[in-house]
Amino acid sequence: MKTIRVLIVEDSPVVAEHLRRIVSADSRFHVVGIASSGEESLTMVEGLSPDVISMDIHLPGMQGFEATRRIMSRHPTPIVVVSGIRDDEVPLTMRALQAGALAVVEKPAAATNEDYAALAGKLCTQLAIMSEVKVVRQREDQQFMKAAPLVSVPPPAIRGPYRTLGVAASTGGPGALMRLFSGLGPEFPLPIVLVQHMTPAFLAGFAEWLQGVTPFRVSIVNAATPLVEGHIYLAPSADRHLAVRGCMAFPDDSPPEGVHRPSANVLFSSMARTLGSAAVGVLLTGMGEDGAVGIGELKRAGSWTIAEDETTAAVYGMPAAAVRLGAVNESLPLPHIAPRVLEIVGVHRRAA
Repeated sequence: MKTIRVLIVEDSPVVAEHLRRIVSADSRFHVVGIASSGEESLTMVEGLSPDVISMDIHLPGMQGFEATRRIMSRHPTPIVVVSGIRDDEVPLTMRALQAGALAVVEKPAAATNEDYAALAGKLCTQLAIMSEVKVVRQREDQQFMKAAPLVSVPPPAIRGPYRTLGVAASTGGPGALMRLFSGLGPEFPLPIVLVQHMTPAFLAGFAEWLQGVTPFRVSIVNAATPLVEGHIYLAPSADRHLAVRGCMAFPDDSPPEGVHRPSANVLFSSMARTLGSAAVGVLLTGMGEDGAVGIGELKRAGSWTIAEDETTAAVYGMPAAAVRLGAVNESLPLPHIAPRVLEIVGVHRRAA
């Protein structure tokens, strides 16, 4: 089995050695270098060509999110953000995910801490999984998001007013979600229900970040909640699903769907059962196949379904599974999804 080459980016010598010991103790990995700054990480990525990077957020000079952005624009490499959960770290972590990092894990505690084994195991698992991802280059000016002209597909026959937009994403999701929701604009007339696979410790910070970079209020659904336009309703945690029943969102305690809880399949299936043709479903970037079966149920119920196209998906796993199943009406590059959703629900945004 191929040894996975890991670059550790960490400015604290003590923490860097701690991470090196954790990673080196796993026979799957070889630590090829330790960078103590963002600037040094750029040079080492170019010279060492690691398979995956463990990225700290607080770095001297260039911060971790800026190093991530530059790496993804010049030498695309899978990046796992290794961060604390302090209030000052979570926003920077979200910016790194927006810049192209694939995942975030909590920084492992000291070896004497009772959480050490679990956190160390999660770090190694994420490094191994993400090392297999074929990442896409992200231009620093983000002009890569300009895709080919939209080929018009006749919109669905409206059987009644659309009532809810359901969205699901996983690996690479935060940046895609920001672009989608920003494109919908503040006058978007439907409530939005969202499943984003996220490390539990970062869920609250993710919700706060998402509210800050989109025109919507973001609520974590911990109890039965009425669905209101102008709001994004987020699955509550790693041990509960999100479900929709009519005009209400609910936390759902049913078993994991595959390995996922929350699961996009559970969300989309609940929408199909209770909304029928009155929903729009969007499946964005992510590893695996979560959401493909559920969004297929939405399509069969008469709702309009869209998957992110391979040309823009950071990880073309979940959307590809939906396409293979014939579960979507359209597969679109990310910049075209928001305009298409607006067209489907009958919104014509005024020119800025």
